[in-house]
Amino acid sequence: MALFLIICSISVVHAQAFKNKVAKAEAGINHIMDSGNVVGFSVAVVKHHKIIYTHSFGLKDIEKNIPLTDNSIFRIASISKSFTATSIMQLVEAGKLSLDDDFSKLVGFQVRNPKFPNTTITLRMIMSHTSSVNDSQGYFSLDAIDPSKNKEYAKCYNDYEPGKGYAYCNLNFNMTGAVIEKITGQRFDLYVKQHILDPLGLYGGYCVDSLDKSRFATLYEFNKDSNKFIAATAAYNPRSEEIKNHILGVTTPIFSPTGGMKISATDLAKYMIMHSQKGKYKSVRIISENSAIQMQTKLSDEEGYGLALETTEKLIPGEVMCGHTGSAYGLYSAMFFNAQKEFGIVVICNGVGSTYDSGFNNVIKTAVNKLYEAFIK
Repeated sequence: MALFLIICSISVVHAQAFKNKVAKAEAGINHIMDSGNVVGFSVAVVKHHKIIYTHSFGLKDIEKNIPLTDNSIFRIASISKSFTATSIMQLVEAGKLSLDDDFSKLVGFQVRNPKFPNTTITLRMIMSHTSSVNDSQGYFSLDAIDPSKNKEYAKCYNDYEPGKGYAYCNLNFNMTGAVIEKITGQRFDLYVKQHILDPLGLYGGYCVDSLDKSRFATLYEFNKDSNKFIAATAAYNPRSEEIKNHILGVTTPIFSPTGGMKISATDLAKYMIMHSQKGKYKSVRIISENSAIQMQTKLSDEEGYGLALETTEKLIPGEVMCGHTGSAYGLYSAMFFNAQKEFGIVVICNGVGSTYDSGFNNVIKTAVNKLYEAFIK
């Protein structure tokens, strides 16, 4: 009986301690919300490879005064690149391609910096943003960089030799998505669903028409002139007719492999745990440990970028974090983990001003640190 009472007392103490952490975290996030410059947050905290906290703050729809919930899904922007890279690593493991393959042969047209015609641009260079490719001609169509389609294609390349410089580029990953279609013969969004989302038990995807639109969190861009948030209706453009006429490996950017994943903060946290555990979530292995390590290994100390995952010490003071950010249509997102210390944080905001601190949206960085201080530190 005495032992039972001791156990109960310990449980009560632990429960109260956790309530205190929740109160501290929510006070911190609500303080950010009280600034009036944020529409809403969905967050998730992972500790010891388990989700220990999820919550949503603010509004899913300003006009209809609908609150955000943990069930809400968002277009998470550039964190989407990691899903594309994870898919590529699966194909590498299956022997379908190599990271050092000539990208021109994979994508089906010449990808060569005309200033360095003898330097092969590889898939690894494309996925690490060291390809010398840029977005100056746009990235919503592969025609931008195809020499047979755009006479100004040379403008898509920077002045440095491929492999010897870094420039973040969305076109890199829309082309990578096209390669996935060419290699598999499967529509990009369906490949990701079948090989990553479904095995992990996650709800989400790149195709708007395949998802429950009632769950979409409206994204808002802040207009400084009017001091108001304006709904970004293009964020969830279904492109239904374009998809009906989709050509595999050609019109792939309609799914936006570079930024078009829609998912909740909670499910994104489960995906993050998979990467934190080097390719495995619970009993499901998505990629090998070696593939996960390659994705997480930075190719230069200066940039910290690997293969759609970056390493940084600038997000949380004193912590080395690995993950990715996203920003588009007014949304800002962050998914970062420390595999060695077994924790991670996901923050998604559907509308906020865009001031930056050390390369991170200031509001997102503050929210991440509030959650870290409450639950991890």
